[in-house]
Amino acid sequence: MYLNAEKMVKKLSKEFKIIPAERTFGVEYAIRDIVEASQEAKKAGKDLICLNIGDPVKYGFKTPEHIIKAACEALLNNLNSYSESTGISEAIEAIKGYALKKGIQPVDIYITQGASEAIEFAISALANPGDNILLPSPCYPLYQAIVAKFQIEPRFYYLDEEKDWEIDIDSIEPLIDDKTKAIVIINPNNPTGAVYSKKTLEKILEIAEEYHLVVLSDEIYDQFILEEGLEHVSIAALTDKVPVLTFNGLSKNYFAPGFRIGWGIVSGPEEMLKDYIDAIHKLARTRLCASHPLQFAIPAALNQENVYIKQVIPQLKKRRDLLVDGINSIPCLSCVKPKGAFYAFPKFEIPGIEDLDFVKRLILEEGVVVVHGSGFGQKPNTKHFRIIFLPEEAVILKALERIERFVKKFL
Repeated sequence: MYLNAEKMVKKLSKEFKIIPAERTFGVEYAIRDIVEASQEAKKAGKDLICLNIGDPVKYGFKTPEHIIKAACEALLNNLNSYSESTGISEAIEAIKGYALKKGIQPVDIYITQGASEAIEFAISALANPGDNILLPSPCYPLYQAIVAKFQIEPRFYYLDEEKDWEIDIDSIEPLIDDKTKAIVIINPNNPTGAVYSKKTLEKILEIAEEYHLVVLSDEIYDQFILEEGLEHVSIAALTDKVPVLTFNGLSKNYFAPGFRIGWGIVSGPEEMLKDYIDAIHKLARTRLCASHPLQFAIPAALNQENVYIKQVIPQLKKRRDLLVDGINSIPCLSCVKPKGAFYAFPKFEIPGIEDLDFVKRLILEEGVVVVHGSGFGQKPNTKHFRIIFLPEEAVILKALERIERFVKKFL
């Protein structure tokens, strides 16, 4: 058989390269995309202070022993086969009990490889290429990556820095059209640490009901509440009329990010949700299951009081206050005090330098690794960076000294 001219050129070309799919072109993940600058600083001999990744285990916090034992016992008992695609019954019952305590009435529960997979299933089962989803700005970069991969349009509503990063309700409705499928909320928020009020959540539900939107509620930090007397409210607990998917997992509240165990809780009008749930289950079946033995960590975690996090919260409050007070004492920097999670999102006002360049230079010149605000999204003409307060106080103080020295170069 003879090759046609096009095939012959392709065969003979020595410079031929595999071209990746267009769906990957918009996929970025800011938290890890600054690794190159970090590696360059390390090669230059800089002593790095890494304040970029929200992994509590890397900063000395430990996965509770009873959770580890549950997973180990499952492994030793040869529970190493595939499980049901949506999860084992013991874990699903434990998640249901947790949901009911939060006031959520589950219609369906599915267990995944981290909350990230639960979120991806929910979005990819809902929206087609060309549809749009409403995301907060700032927003955890996973969401931008998912919508880019599935060629879904992100439309960003704002969080209001002047009001402790509460949702700017007025910025939402102008974004909605007949292609809008869902609104994402992250509560407590990553990267700002905001914890939304019941009043704000009720307004979101009013909009969702009026425009027939699904609410996707990321509550992975729901036990990291840093203010006395403040309670986390699950938006799904406030409605039986609006379809809500609530995401959570073992990564943060139970200090087991490497387990990669998460879940989605579907609530709302059952008849309305039936086909959507079926679609999510189809996606779950294509990847067989989440880790079978590690799912046994879920009932171990959820069926008893989380004593460890109650010990951790006072430490985190001290570290938060130290970091925020320190940042607010540095010229050209300001920071809203986060009420939840373990992130702060300071603003800087230095003419002539954008946030990515600011962060790269901070890494290269001072060895302090943070993440540029534009990687999360921010209002036009504002500049931020995300910083964690998981490390010990001595490390935070050292980082603050370096940040102050760096900022003073611009004065």
